[in-house]
Amino acid sequence: MSKLFFLLLCMVAQSCCVAQKKQLSMPVVFQNICKGEKSILNINLVNAFEENYTITKFKYYVSNIKFVTDKKIKNAAGVYLIDASKKNIISIMVPSEKVSGISFLLGVDSILNCSGAQSGALDPLNDMFWTWNNGYIFFKVEGNSANSKADLHRIEHHIGGFKGNNKTMTEIYLPINSKVLLKRKKLVIQLDIDKYWNGINKLKIAEMPVIATPGKPAKYAANNFTGMFSIKNNKKIRIEN
Repeated sequence: MSKLFFLLLCMVAQSCCVAQKKQLSMPVVFQNICKGEKSILNINLVNAFEENYTITKFKYYVSNIKFVTDKKIKNAAGVYLIDASKKNIISIMVPSEKVSGISFLLGVDSILNCSGAQSGALDPLNDMFWTWNNGYIFFKVEGNSANSKADLHRIEHHIGGFKGNNKTMTEIYLPINSKVLLKRKKLVIQLDIDKYWNGINKLKIAEMPVIATPGKPAKYAANNFTGMFSIKNNKKIRIEN
């Protein structure tokens, strides 16, 4: 082996090591809030229509989480079930290139819906699977409200649908201040449940207490998904502990 070739080999190896060091694993935390309050389960909440309500169960799927760069390089994949009763932390790799945003799908893609019941996050035991024909529930809110005209004043929004005009899986893109990202130990993505009721389409509990199947009401409600998410302190340079 010539001396020149050996030196070139060392330079390539060193370059690879530097690139690997730049790629760090970052915890991405999904935090569910209501008007800034971190607790949403089993407490009295009030929506924009002054309807009092209580949430007893809140779950949703996120999948294909990706950091987006100017070179369109994206990392990470998979399906994750976010449950408001648990800590929801997902570790993904941060690209060495400048990051411009993060994207993910709220829901489960058509292929997985057509594959029947599965394991892990998609296990039917998670109570997020309808039938082989209707697929998975992407977004579930259960609770009660005096404004609900359903039996026992219940709230039951089971949003899903992966076929034709009834598709409700939604691509979410959140821009990121790259300087902020470099200062952080974790990235916190917040979902404000208040913006579910008061989004592009207004959802009054008195008028829509129950959505239990794919169809126009589910599609109508899903149009509010994109406005629910934001990155905590995206404009502030600070380290979160």
